[in-house]
Amino acid sequence: MNTFDQILNRKESGSVKWDFMQQKLGLSETDLLPMWVSDYDFKAPQVVLDALQQRVEHGIFGYAERDDAYYQATMDWYQSQHDTHIEREWITTVHGVLPGLAMALQMLTEKGDGIVMQSPGYGSFRKIIEFNDRLVVENPLKETEGKYQLDFDHLESCFANGAKAMIFCNPHNPTGRVWSESEMIKVAELCELYQVWLLSDEIWGDLVVGDAQYYSALRLPKALTQRLIVATAASKTFGLSSLRISNFMIPDELLRARFIRRLDAHGMDVFNSLSMSAATIAYQECSGWLIDLKNYLRSNIAKLEQFIQTELPEVKFVVPQAGYLTWLDCRALKLTDTELEQKFVTAKLVPSMGIAFGKEGSGFVRLNLGCPSASLDIALMRLKKALS
Repeated sequence: MNTFDQILNRKESGSVKWDFMQQKLGLSETDLLPMWVSDYDFKAPQVVLDALQQRVEHGIFGYAERDDAYYQATMDWYQSQHDTHIEREWITTVHGVLPGLAMALQMLTEKGDGIVMQSPGYGSFRKIIEFNDRLVVENPLKETEGKYQLDFDHLESCFANGAKAMIFCNPHNPTGRVWSESEMIKVAELCELYQVWLLSDEIWGDLVVGDAQYYSALRLPKALTQRLIVATAASKTFGLSSLRISNFMIPDELLRARFIRRLDAHGMDVFNSLSMSAATIAYQECSGWLIDLKNYLRSNIAKLEQFIQTELPEVKFVVPQAGYLTWLDCRALKLTDTELEQKFVTAKLVPSMGIAFGKEGSGFVRLNLGCPSASLDIALMRLKKALS
């Protein structure tokens, strides 16, 4: 049996996705099928589990640092997987992407400054902007028949009107769009022209499932990297989200020195030994596992696509270029977001509601297909019950 087909009971494991729907969403029913939080219901690769077990059996968890193997595995992964060269000194390490982005905003901008993000866009970007007393500056994506493009004219106006930084999601959550080399270069050129800090969250970069080519901002010409920070992690790729570790790649020496000083100011100079072991072995030995995972995700996505075409033709769905999150356009049903959500809950299915990603997400839902095929079959029946 394919290991991805194994249905595992995640209830009572402290899972946000499965155990905290009441606290997070106000949903108290016990038989809900959660397809909201963006982690998947697969075991981490066995070689990672073995490495963690070996580390636990060692039994000592004193202060730990990144060793040569950690750095080399990270550099080798980006070279082999993405044809992207990384210098060892570029790598700084933070206890999660969002904490690192928040610290970068605190370091590079002032209270009241405008921070650009795309809409629809990941809601936690909005949270760290607003909770740090900065202003969200919307740069809505242009959508035509489910296909999304950057609005460069509007983006330039945001910069011209004084925005100080931009959080850019590459590939994009929730639409699954992979930004091209030319798009990435144009974004960086505008940031350089207007002296805007570019914070590129590239945590989905390993999970391209279509024909598009992921182009990391780390491949930009040197002249466009003086104001660049790229956030990456093995967590989405290998199912390690609660083993909190991420890498913030900073090519510019002066900017990197500032960021390291900020990390030291927060006492972030010791790292989780389990997290480092998991990330290192995953990058060293799990490229084949990742190929299998992406093929499985493609199969799940194709199953959803076929189901919608035959059973729910009013719902529009464009296959994502990256990730296991699918963005369903339910606007033709002419329901309010509250009505749409209630239909899903009544059918015992829990998506992420599109309105949580900005007003451009109104009428959409995001479904997580990172699950065994049999679980997806159940979800599709509930989806039909909700929307037919």
